[in-house]
Amino acid sequence: MRETKSWGKGWAVVAPFLFALLAMAACSNEGAGTGAAPAEGGGSKPKSVKLAFITNNASEFWKIAQAGIRKYEQESKVQVDVKMPPNGTTEEQNQIVENLSSQGYDAIAVSAIAPNDQVPVLNKAAEKSKLITFDSDAPKSSRLLYIGTNNYEAGKALGAHIAKLLPDGGKMAVFVGTLSADNAKQRLQGIQDAIAGKNIEIVDKREDNTDRAKARSNVEDIINAHPDLKLVAGLWSYNGPAIAAAIEALGKKGKVLAAVFDEEEETLRAIESGTISATVVQKPFQFGYLASKWAHELATKPDAAMAQIPANKSIDTGIDLIEQTNVADFKKKLAEMKK
Repeated sequence: MRETKSWGKGWAVVAPFLFALLAMAACSNEGAGTGAAPAEGGGSKPKSVKLAFITNNASEFWKIAQAGIRKYEQESKVQVDVKMPPNGTTEEQNQIVENLSSQGYDAIAVSAIAPNDQVPVLNKAAEKSKLITFDSDAPKSSRLLYIGTNNYEAGKALGAHIAKLLPDGGKMAVFVGTLSADNAKQRLQGIQDAIAGKNIEIVDKREDNTDRAKARSNVEDIINAHPDLKLVAGLWSYNGPAIAAAIEALGKKGKVLAAVFDEEEETLRAIESGTISATVVQKPFQFGYLASKWAHELATKPDAAMAQIPANKSIDTGIDLIEQTNVADFKKKLAEMKK
């Protein structure tokens, strides 16, 4: 009887502390995982949110987008899983999309490599996950929103610069990973429309399928095949460095001009040295930040988020033209964004 009474007194003292510890552990567990958000319908119990950001290749370009993702993660206390097809192939990206969809991801953002060919895969994913696109759109799919550059207008901006570089006209060539991607097609169309009537002829268009070695050898082959070539243009981020390397290796600096897209470090150095005339840069930081934000809101507050989507289902993040005159300032801003 004495032992029982002693245990009863001890329990009376310990129990309040034990219950408090259990309550703290329960609160901690509710917010664990890939991010916690209120349950749909206003319930108080949080829901684990799984979000993904799928690029179209493993380029350095995406480091800036990841900085935008990390900023949103810090602000909203969620996790966004970044997936990159290592070789930039449609098959790799399709597998990633299918895997994430089957794993119960609430929202997926993707830069489509071959938008028309990927419609069945994207639509199947959209049945299970909130699907948005960035950088390269897939407008024929069931995606809810596109976030990124108006690639046609970006192409027109670069085309207008090319027309200034070639006031007397001349021959040029275009290089890209694949022309089947919407961003490539739209950029090329913008360039073509901007140089129309300027006596500028595009004598060749070469694809490299994101093979960096081929991207450079393509440029060397075309420059060697056309001794009177005046300019080369690169449509994807890594094409700039490949073009600069080819021009310098062939001793064609100042003889073959270059105009490209995006802000790879080698591209910016080539602008500083005069090997590349200019690059049209997008705003990949915004790709990452806004895609994360919209994916999160569509996953956790779908009705409110859907009501905020623009009528054209597109958000234009804008562009800038970088030349020798402003490249130093741009590099400083870029370094700040990457911190």
